[in-house]
Amino acid sequence: MPKITIIFQPDGKRVQINSGSTVLSAAQISGIDIVSICGGKGTCGKCKVIINTPHAVESITPKEIESLTKKEIQNGYRLACCTIINENCTIKIPESSRTGKQRLQAEGIETKIALEPSIKKYYIEIEPPTLIDPHSDLDRLLKTLENTHNLTNLAINYNLLKNLPEKVRIADWKCTVIVWDKMIIEIEPEDTTNQLYGYAVDIGTTKLAGYLLDLSTGIVLAADSLMNPQIPYGEDVIARLNFTPQETLQKTVVEALNSILKELLEKTGIKKEHIYEMTVVGNTVMHHIFLGINPLYLGRAPYPPAVRHPITIDSRNLGIDIDPNGKVFVLPTIAGFVGADTIGVMLSSEIYKKEKIHVAIDIGTNTEIVLGNKEKLMTVSCASGPAFEGAHIKFGMRARSGAIEKISIEPGTLNVKCQTIDNEPPIGICGSGMIDLVAEMLKTGVIDIGGVFTNIEHARITEKDGFKQFIVIPSNESGIQEDITFSFKDVNQIILAKAAIHTGFKILLKKFGIDKDQIEKLFIAGAFGSHINKESARMIGLFPEIDLDRIEVIGNAAGTGARMCLVSKNAKKKTLNLSKLAEYVELGVDPDFQNIFLNSNIIPYADLDEFPEMSKFLKKTGNYPEIPPPKFG
Repeated sequence: MPKITIIFQPDGKRVQINSGSTVLSAAQISGIDIVSICGGKGTCGKCKVIINTPHAVESITPKEIESLTKKEIQNGYRLACCTIINENCTIKIPESSRTGKQRLQAEGIETKIALEPSIKKYYIEIEPPTLIDPHSDLDRLLKTLENTHNLTNLAINYNLLKNLPEKVRIADWKCTVIVWDKMIIEIEPEDTTNQLYGYAVDIGTTKLAGYLLDLSTGIVLAADSLMNPQIPYGEDVIARLNFTPQETLQKTVVEALNSILKELLEKTGIKKEHIYEMTVVGNTVMHHIFLGINPLYLGRAPYPPAVRHPITIDSRNLGIDIDPNGKVFVLPTIAGFVGADTIGVMLSSEIYKKEKIHVAIDIGTNTEIVLGNKEKLMTVSCASGPAFEGAHIKFGMRARSGAIEKISIEPGTLNVKCQTIDNEPPIGICGSGMIDLVAEMLKTGVIDIGGVFTNIEHARITEKDGFKQFIVIPSNESGIQEDITFSFKDVNQIILAKAAIHTGFKILLKKFGIDKDQIEKLFIAGAFGSHINKESARMIGLFPEIDLDRIEVIGNAAGTGARMCLVSKNAKKKTLNLSKLAEYVELGVDPDFQNIFLNSNIIPYADLDEFPEMSKFLKKTGNYPEIPPPKFG
């Protein structure tokens, strides 16, 4: 197959690819960052590019005609995933199609825990062998550890054993022994007992977070995060579990985790050889991909994981750039898409210790909810979809520079006040902004409780392609020189996402046999949850109407759980108990699922008695009918 040359502007990057490749695959090869929420299926409409040499590509496809406006098509816009290139070509990547610098969160709740790491160091001085005392090197090592530190019944890593003779002699028999539980994993010359470090990571669908810890003190020395580089291969877990070859995804995430670690080591001056353990959390799909386990059957009923138990593996087997004999501990999963990250949230929030009923929610493409206390725990995974990441929403985007993250609308005038990330000119709306916007449109009477635009006449309310839309930012104030709007179709996407989450809550409450008033506290975990307006989220029915002072944001609680396991053997043991204790609820098989989901498509819910504060507000402002919509079923 002939090779052709692609030039990407404004970067000026050149890449040679096979004729017949898509623009998206060429961008991935060249390292160009480009949004592809649907993983190249042509459904999200976010990978817009401008073809400067139209004759070099094949004709526009029906999917592109559906996603692009007539004006965009006239101006040379195409979807990167659908556009096949046959000749040398120059392609422009608009700023709106870039993943860009994302706002990521590594911080999380700090939970007190007794320091008891699995990794420990012991300095010893071994008597060299003689003709009178010719015992083996290993016997001498073990005997000295027993006499000096009272350590017995130790095993030794095979890879270390192969090099043991050289190591002890290079050290002149004066060395530091590194022990993981009852296993000797490394030997170092001289006394290095004051250099004991570990690496904890959270492998999210969207972002990766890494933490470098001093295992002698439990202190986080440095933390960093970056976008998950698997995103170009699919922005949701379903796209990734169906991607082939899976080895590409595993290699990509391992390289990224090594990149984060390298940054942390450069910040602190620590050597990678002194990192002896790594702990890992992630949803079930990320968990399987990281370990090289085929995740395909997670996407097929009855959605079983390949393994539920915690896994410990040598770092060399995964290509993790710490001490080659270091250990990688991966927290257990629960079931379906409820994975190790949920175990981390349960561990760090200590929901399993509570006397009263608590809830923890980690909002994302897949939203996990945990409900319970020390007596009982139930979990559910809600397919909330990538709407909060901007998928299927005309001006939706991820949380990066220029994204509108906070919005308020003045009643009557409908004047809009907004805040963007980094105070840059607005180029789109991220998840927290979209939740604000739907709540504000409801409060000001722009939409009704069904998400339908009302008959209010105002310059900000226009109609396009048969749908009403609200002009959030006019073109002369936006960073993309066109109106940033929010249409009925966009409102509906947010309603569908919130309905999935609210349905999960309702079914968990029903299965548990309680109502929302018995919830003592609601924990909101994750980067997205850390930035949403709690009042707006409650107003649209993202979760039950709980007093705002009983809602606590706990940041990257999954990452905190990974750190806890790094510094505590007891925490590691608890993870398996939590995996066994948590009861998984499959939403789709519940007989009330369909009715609850349909009722959840009303803002905030069809039964407004469940939202008394919201009901009073809407009655007061006259923004909803006196007769509540009927319950389905």
